[in-house]
Amino acid sequence: MSNFLTSLASGNLNIATVIVWVLIATVLSMLGGAIGGILLAGKEIGYKFSAMLGGLFGPAGVIPAILVGLAVLNLFTNF
Repeated sequence: MSNFLTSLASGNLNIATVIVWVLIATVLSMLGGAIGGILLAGKEIGYKFSAMLGGLFGPAGVIPAILVGLAVLNLFTNF
């Protein structure tokens, strides 16, 4: 476990650290999407519904971006 946390903190990219970073990014994007949905459309369509929509659509843009970003980081660390 300490090896995993060390590789996660040091920036080593392997399949376990990529999965953890994608999960962290997904959770944070869901929270951000929910907050953004509440701010944008809370009064019009209801706070719970807008939070749910924001939470569902928030990760749609973040997951591909984090995968591309991790691939680019992996490419740059190999040079």
